Amino acid sequence: KQALCAILFLYKEVLQVELPWMEQIGRPRSLQRVPVVFTKPEVQSIFQELSHMNAEHALFAKLLYGTGMRIMEAARLRVKDLNFDQAAIVIREAKGAKERVIMLPDSLRLQLQEQVQRCQRIWYQDQQQKMSGVEMPFALEKKYPHAGHSLAWFWVFPQSSYSTDPRSGIVRRHHLYPQTFRRTFTAALKRLHLHKPATPHTLRHSFATHLLQGGCDIRTVQELLGHADVSTTMIYTHVLKITGGVRSPLDSLGPN
Repeated sequence: KQALCAILFLYKEVLQVELPWMEQIGRPRSLQRVPVVFTKPEVQSIFQELSHMNAEHALFAKLLYGTGMRIMEAARLRVKDLNFDQAAIVIREAKGAKERVIMLPDSLRLQLQEQVQRCQRIWYQDQQQKMSGVEMPFALEKKYPHAGHSLAWFWVFPQSSYSTDPRSGIVRRHHLYPQTFRRTFTAALKRLHLHKPATPHTLRHSFATHLLQGGCDIRTVQELLGHADVSTTMIYTHVLKITGGVRSPLDSLGPN
């Protein structure tokens, strides 16, 4: 599509040449693939395996499945984004520069509170060592120069080691690297002998599919996932056709 639009722009706007046949060229159609989805027993087994490997990564996986967040949305969570009183999580810097509010799973409340306590200890250690504050989005670092040193802006899932900003050269603590979690997640799938072509994003697909299976309204699922158009969310209805319990006519025939 991008290449075709570039050619049309070249002839129309740059060369000022009208070619009627160019308008008759068909537009390439995007392939719509059915997403990979875990079953609920598979999700439980993944959580159990991750808990044996890395407790923090297990909590991270539960958060992805329990809220439908993208991996980068979960990695960029800050302490101030967790609202335990209203059982809500604010997603900032999401895809398309949008923000949304999602549920905070009640089953994760205690674990997330304990995670915040671990973050506070790490934050205090960084403050004692006079480390640079965490990275701030957009121009907030100039507007609020001390906010990056506050606990409210600290990562919920901080990386265990420091990193150097390649642009500024500042040494600071980054949030959990997605590739770090992906390696642990892939290792857990191998140990469980799950041969599906799955990634951490599959937990998001499973979240949406299991909600629809439970009778949740598709518009609600759309808002929770942060989709701009409901047609994007409709892809999960194709999965329901497979997993919805429809019986094949072959099974109604007697034994041959």
